[in-house]
Parts: sequence; C-alpha cells; structure tokens
Amino acid sequence: MFATLSDRLADTFKNLRGKGRLSEADIDATAREIRIALLEADVALPVVKEFVGAVKERARSEEVSQALNPAQQIVKIVNEELVTILGGETRRLRYAKTGPTVIMLAGLQGAGKTTLAAKLALWLKEQGKTPILVAADLQRPNAVNQLQVNGGRVGVPVFAPEPGNGVGDPVSVARASIEEAKRKLHDVVIIDTAGRLGVDTELMKQAADIRDAVQPDEVLFVVDAMIGQDAVNTAQAFLDGVGYDAVVLTKLDGDARGGAALSIASVTGKPVMFASNGEKMTDFDLFHPDRMASRILDMGDMLTLIEQAEKAFDADQTSKAAEKLLSGKGDFTLEDFMEQMKQLRKLGSMTKIMGMLPGMGQYRDQLENFDEREIDRIQAIISSMTPAERQNPKIIDGSRRARIAKGSGTKVNDVNQLVDRFFEARKMMQQMAKGGMPGMPGMPGLPGAGGGKKGRQAPKKGKSKRVSGNPAKAAQQKKALTEKPKAANPFGGDEVDYEAAAANLQLPKDFSKFLK
Repeated sequence: MFATLSDRLADTFKNLRGKGRLSEADIDATAREIRIALLEADVALPVVKEFVGAVKERARSEEVSQALNPAQQIVKIVNEELVTILGGETRRLRYAKTGPTVIMLAGLQGAGKTTLAAKLALWLKEQGKTPILVAADLQRPNAVNQLQVNGGRVGVPVFAPEPGNGVGDPVSVARASIEEAKRKLHDVVIIDTAGRLGVDTELMKQAADIRDAVQPDEVLFVVDAMIGQDAVNTAQAFLDGVGYDAVVLTKLDGDARGGAALSIASVTGKPVMFASNGEKMTDFDLFHPDRMASRILDMGDMLTLIEQAEKAFDADQTSKAAEKLLSGKGDFTLEDFMEQMKQLRKLGSMTKIMGMLPGMGQYRDQLENFDEREIDRIQAIISSMTPAERQNPKIIDGSRRARIAKGSGTKVNDVNQLVDRFFEARKMMQQMAKGGMPGMPGMPGLPGAGGGKKGRQAPKKGKSKRVSGNPAKAAQQKKALTEKPKAANPFGGDEVDYEAAAANLQLPKDFSKFLK
C-alpha cells in the first residue's frame, strides 16, 4: 500500500547522500519533495502541513547541523515524525475488571466489519480469551449467515437469535448477548453492527442506541484503508455522531495510496489499534506505529516477522533441524528441508515475508513477480522421491531423476536444479555456521556453533641446513647444532656464559631457599 510513498521518500533521501552539511536550500528542497510524496499518497492536507513543518524545524536545529551524517539524521527525523502522526504508541485493548469485556464494531458498509469480527475473535482466542460473536447486523442481506460461517472457521460461537435480512431489533440482540455471555462464561463479547452506505442519520442513531444499551468497554471504528480522503471525513462524522475509542484499518494489503492510515490518527485524535492486511483469518494483529513507519521507510519490520515465526514454527523441530545442519555430517536431508518449507508456508506468502526485510523495497518488482507456485513444485518433487532418496540425495542417478520428474509433473532439469541447489545451500550454511564463508577473511562462525577458528596446527619445522660433504666440516656443523649457544653481552664485548657466572656467585647460606 505504501509502495509509492516509500519510493518517493527513498529518492528524496538518496539526493542527500555525500553532503557534509545541509544548506537552507537542501532543507527546503527535501521538505518540498516530502510534501509532494505525502500529498500523492492522499494524506490529509492539515496533516501534511504539520508533518513538513515539524521536519523543517528539526532539520534546521543543532541535531542536524552538528551531525556526522546529515542524510541519516534527516531519515531519523522523518521516521520519528511518521511514528507521531501514526499515533505514537501501540494502543492495546482495555479489558473489563468484572464481567465480560464488550467490544462494539462500527463503520461503513463494505469496510469488512463482519470478516474482521471473526479475525478479532481468533486473535483474542490465541491470547487465551473465550470470545463470543454477536450478529447485530440485521440490515445487510446474509450478514448473519456470513458471521456464522466465519465464526465456524475460527472456532468461536455466534449468538444470532434473529435471522436478519431486515428482520429483528439489533438493540435487543445486543442487550441479550451480554446475558448469554455471562450464562456461558464467555469473557469477551464482540458485537457486529450494521454498516452504513454513508453518514446515515437513522443508522447512526441505531449505533448510538446499541452503545447506550450495552455500555461497551471499547468501540472500534472499522475503516477501509483504500478509500483515501473520504475515510477521514467518515471517521470524523462517526466520532461526532456515535463516538469511538480506537480505529481498525482493513485492506492494508491493497494497492491504494494509504493516506487514510497516515491521516486518521492525527485528524481524529483516536489511535489505530488493529490492522488487517490479508484475506486469511490470521492476517490480523495489533497496529504498531513504529513498525509501520519502518516499513514505509524501507527499514523492514523484523519484530513482526520474528513474532509470526514464533507462532508458526515448531521450536523443537527447528532446533533439531539446526543441529543437523551444523553437525557437518550431512545429516540435514531433503526430508528436513521439506518440513522447514511447510513451516515457512504457515507464515504466509513469500512476497509478504520478504517485504518485511530491510532494504527489500529496491527489489519490489522481483517480489511482485515471484511465483508462489514455485514452492509447491519443490514440495511435489521431494514428495515424489522415496524415503531413501530424501535421506541420501547422492543416490539419485539419471534414471531416478527421470522417474521423480515424471511423478511430480516437472522436467528432469527441475529435479537436477533442486538437488544441486540443495547440496550448495547445505554446504554454504555449514561453512557459515562453523568457519565463516570461504574466501572471506575475518568472517566469524555462528555463536555457539563451534568452529570459527582453525584447529591449532603443529609448528612447521624449519628447513634443515645442508650438511657439507667434507667430513671435518660436517663434524663442526654437528657440534655447533648440539652445543647450546652463548648469550650475547648486552653491554658489548665478548659473549657471556651466564650459567657459569651464576655458579661462581658467592651467595649467603640461607639465600639458596629463594632460588628453589
């Protein structure tokens, strides 16, 4: 969503590289480019003015004029100001001290409230809560049925006493859901209300009546991040008509310009609490302003990637695979490789995973053109192998490769490439873990993996002197090698035999004990 904004900002910062100092002209030119980038991203004009003004003021201050690298300092300022307009700190749910926590969802029709309700329920379930969904959207056709289907997908019960499709009183349904939650010991109630096609006075009053009836602990305004400037106007209208505590952004994985995400928190004063960035029920998490700012500036989002990996990966299985890889005995097999691939698929698409790495913005075109089916082809090839071939790929000869290619629906060349790349990757990982990369002096091994230093070698023997063919001279050479050389006199003159000199010392009788 923020691809265009990220590219424009990256080009702006690139022009500052190599400058020892920033002149007024440099600061003005940079501020102008940032202003254009934000306006093109559909950020609200008041937010743009405030943002650019803050960046210019800080850029002229001492923190930049005395900086060793002004370009990096400008990036730091822009990053901090982005975090500020995105809300500053991560906003978390407030839970009720007694009774079930009531969360009410409101927003325009088509913003994705019903799907988001199920995503939120799954997220709460993973946090150890026991949520219940409430079908209080009785206006939109099949809204009740959709919520029941989504609730079944995430394993969360749905309270739906009315069929919907224009039948039933949503206020009564919402009020009855609280008693149902208490009776069945649910600690969180998520109420899905009817969407509005616009700022509808009648439906706005209905939302206010539901709010008054259930007294929710949190009212979340669900907004489609792709609708641009209108999202800000709608958010302000809902704030005046119903009131809400925080915002939830949906469809952050879309290709719109993303101005809503950068404007709502600053204009309404209400923080963004959650963000949905995909179609899967697991594509939902807390909104972290600092992480979003890092993504916009192409600094990556390693913390989110690590958190997702901790959820998806089996720690014991991953540890065993790492031990096999670091053993250096070739124990890491294609079977282990396929298990790691399966766990990697749990994280989502490879494009999304790679996009969380720092500096991947410059490879955006390659990532967008990446064929996700390539992973399926690799799994098909490995699945077509026998257990013996997976354990020891070296036995895969020409006839076996032809059979594997036929069984997986691929070409022999695809099987050849997979096997060759597997051996190369395994060798490279073992070298990195144990002794660094070959040809890269000073490259350390992985901590805790052992290696990293070559074993202590025996000292090389010096070249033996050539023995003379003259018997007399050869005897002199032998005598010179066997006799202990005398130390040179540091004060000049003849060489001194220190052992003989020490024997001739006249020491006191009791002094000998100090020489032991």
